[in-house]
Parts: sequence; C-alpha cells; structure tokens
Amino acid sequence: MIRILVAEDMHMVRGALVALLSLEDEFEVVADVATGTAVLPAALREKPDVAILDINMPGADGLSAALQLRQRLPSCRTIILTSHAEAGNLARAMLAQVSAFLPKDALPARLADAVRRVHRGERVLDSEAVVAAFQQGANPLTDRERDVLSCVAEGSDVSDVAARLYLAKGTVRNYLSSIMSKMGARNRVDAVRIARDRGWLGA
Repeated sequence: MIRILVAEDMHMVRGALVALLSLEDEFEVVADVATGTAVLPAALREKPDVAILDINMPGADGLSAALQLRQRLPSCRTIILTSHAEAGNLARAMLAQVSAFLPKDALPARLADAVRRVHRGERVLDSEAVVAAFQQGANPLTDRERDVLSCVAEGSDVSDVAARLYLAKGTVRNYLSSIMSKMGARNRVDAVRIARDRGWLGA
C-alpha cells in the first residue's frame, strides 16, 4: 500500500484528488491539508510514502514544503502540481529534489502512474511543463518588486504598501512603474494578472 498526503488549498480540487487517488487499490490517502504550513506536521504524524503538493498555497508554497519534507522526512517522495510552468519554479523544484513536476491538468492516470514511479524511486518530469517553463522565461522581478506586487495583489494601495514595506510612497510608485514596464502591463491590475498567470508571485 502506498500512503499518500495531498496538499491543495482549493477544497473542491483537493476533494477530487483524494477521491480519484482512493479509487486505486494500492493507494491510501492518509492526510489532506489546505496550507503549506500544515504539510510537515501532517507528514511527520502520518509518515506518507508520497506527498502531492500544489505549488501555490497559503502559509508556505509547495516547493518550500517539499524542501522541509526533504530535510525532515527524506523517505517521503514529493510530487509538485503546478498550473504555472515557470523556469524559476522548475529550478527550485530541482534544488528541493522533488520526485515529480506535473501540470495540474494532467490526466488522473498520469498522476497515478507518477505516484507509482516516484514510489519506486524514479523521477518524473512532464516534458510539456518543462518546455513551457523555459519558453516562458525566468521571473524578471526583483525580490523587492515581487514584495510590492504581492501587496498590491492583496488589495493594498500605495500608502498601505509603503507602510507595510517601510518604503516612501514615491519609492513604491517607482517600483510599480518598473514592474509594469518589465511586464508590458497596462496598469497594476494587469500586472497582478500577468504575474499570477505566470507563477511569478509564488516564485
């Protein structure tokens, strides 16, 4: 029996994953969690053989959780599911020594096959996700620009961003101007949309 942990913040998606995996006779879903910070405690308690982690989750992203598992529970193989094939995420996945990197829209049979293969010690990288990551390119934003855009994505205005990040309002505006220029975005909302679509806010 292959013991599995599922981490996905969207309840319906997580429920669907659990239901699909439970259809396989040799799979047992021993834990399902909604945040990245909940992954390690659940894994240490349940000792899963394989953890299936969404790349973008509140608290800590899937790649950070994968790195924690690698350090604290190295017997647990990790599968990253992503809807954003971005080169920076792929590089981080390799550094975290994840066992598989798959798109979230992969067929259920593909995911089940990946679970079996990583449990055997193999590595599974979806070729389309890898090609898409490198075609899309790396995140062009600096760490500070990403911090600013993340605040904007949460609904903060210039004054709020300045207060949260201890910056002058003019500095925040300069960062936003640079962000929009790099992305070719029409405005801040467009910049947030582009960054989310490409996985740059979670990179």
